[in-house]
Amino acid sequence: MAPNGHINGVSTDLTNYVAYLDPKALNQPRIGHLNLETSSIQPLSFASGTPLTDLYQVIEIGDSQIKPAGESIQLSSVELQAPISGRDILAVGKNYFEHAIEFNSSGYDSSDKTDQPTHPVIFTKRATSIIAHGEPIYPHPGFTDTVDYEGEIGVIIGKSGFKIGEAEAMSHVWGYTIINDMTARERQRDHKQFYIGKSPDTFCPMGPIAVPASKLPKTLRVQTKVNGEKRQDSTTDDLIFSIPFLVKTLSAGQTIQPGDVIATGTPAGVGFGQKPPIFLKPGDVVEVSVTGLGTLKNTIAEPSARNQTLSRITNYSHIPISNFNKSCGGAGLTSINSKQLYYRHAGVPTGDPIIFIHGLGGSSELYTPLISSLGLERNHCLHLLDLEGHGLSPTSAASSVSISSYASDFHALARKAKISGATVVAHSMGCLVALTLALKAPELVSKLVLLGPPPTPLPEAGQAGSIARATAVRALGIAAVVDAVVAAGTSAKSKTDNPIGIAAVRVSLLSQDPEGYAKGCTALAGASEPLPVAQIKARTLIVTGDEDKVSPPQLCDKYSTEIKGAEVHVLPQVGHWHIFEDVKGVSDAMASFLQ
Repeated sequence: MAPNGHINGVSTDLTNYVAYLDPKALNQPRIGHLNLETSSIQPLSFASGTPLTDLYQVIEIGDSQIKPAGESIQLSSVELQAPISGRDILAVGKNYFEHAIEFNSSGYDSSDKTDQPTHPVIFTKRATSIIAHGEPIYPHPGFTDTVDYEGEIGVIIGKSGFKIGEAEAMSHVWGYTIINDMTARERQRDHKQFYIGKSPDTFCPMGPIAVPASKLPKTLRVQTKVNGEKRQDSTTDDLIFSIPFLVKTLSAGQTIQPGDVIATGTPAGVGFGQKPPIFLKPGDVVEVSVTGLGTLKNTIAEPSARNQTLSRITNYSHIPISNFNKSCGGAGLTSINSKQLYYRHAGVPTGDPIIFIHGLGGSSELYTPLISSLGLERNHCLHLLDLEGHGLSPTSAASSVSISSYASDFHALARKAKISGATVVAHSMGCLVALTLALKAPELVSKLVLLGPPPTPLPEAGQAGSIARATAVRALGIAAVVDAVVAAGTSAKSKTDNPIGIAAVRVSLLSQDPEGYAKGCTALAGASEPLPVAQIKARTLIVTGDEDKVSPPQLCDKYSTEIKGAEVHVLPQVGHWHIFEDVKGVSDAMASFLQ
């Protein structure tokens, strides 16, 4: 090893792996190194700098590709998690000779009634029973009166395998952690097999850390104390079936995977082995210590306590949320209309309000050049919101979007920000949103600026094209449609003379989440009913380009005849991405209108 425990700048000593929720990152899961002496955590990352989020990543990438990331934090400042979770625990019963004897004579053994089993006794503990160091153990009143402890060494598999021989078994072991195999003894007895008695919620405390086998001695000692009194004390040398034999047994007919955990059995000294038997009661503190792994400490909760497993499971959802990782778990998002959306406001709080609504494939950043060109931040209060699924706004698979739902989000924003009498500036599909908003809440909108409004209703060919684009993006990603959108949406002059504008359009599109963009396509395709635009009361300016295929001048002229007093301004040699193609032209058209 290189001096100071580093190889090529990457630490090789920070291997007391601890899982926790980072309060500075919206409680996102993280992996760090726990200093057992100072109770401080050194956050860890991949060598690339990407934060580690679970032990499965640690096992796969290897210690040499992990480095410290940022300043140390105190253990007391974070919520600790079990080192590894998500799978049932593979457990072994009666694997210490003296414990096998005490179990066989206890009256709770419904297995083979022998002091020393001829084959490993294998059972599983449900994944939902796993809790972290420090979490309370729910005593399950009415379910059991015989709550018991079993301090054990947990083996963590690091390499998959099938039919593994004893000789190579340890090469499949990544490392170790501590497990308290809590048990409801009468349930273990009455149900014959161990599963029911071993799997109650909170009955598998694990942690506080997991450590690679290479960092620990070959022989590990496990000790258990209850309220400070030592009850169990033995080593892995006393196992009836060794760790290599257990790996061989478990892999004989099934493939073991990286991250599988094997609870190797408990020594003599459990509660029913005391004379007379002593079962755990509320307030009892159980501490399990293992060589090099620290101490796993948990307290038996009061019978009136809440079963935290239920709330943990209830809060988990399998419904995917797209475009969420861009905000690193929701940082900077605002709750609007019962959704997390990206909203920002700028300018003068007391200034006249302007709401900006971008279109399909855009974000609120579309308006940055226009805001700068007009100097709007100097005398207006600016409200910018990314449509659901666009920009930085996530979208749930359970959420169906439409032009109406987008408009409802902006209406909710107006209520939240106490906006009224606003100028609404919209582009492309966003124009349909703005028109819907103005019809739904006329008191909210005093002026409308429509940049390239699509037809209403959208023609059948347009609907079919939007559905086809959504399908393509969901199958092949956003890159599958970018070239076609840019080619059809920009002018000949922009293509030859405005590479920065073309790049801006491409960046806007390529930065979109595919699912969010696809939902926008389906929202546009759903605009099959005509909007009663003749009812619009707001003063309206319509801006388009003479090469805008989505919103040709003839369409805008039609809008002007339906919306009383609407003005139309046509930009020469401009396509559909007006601001990126000719921000000065758009600014000039809007300047007097905004006064």
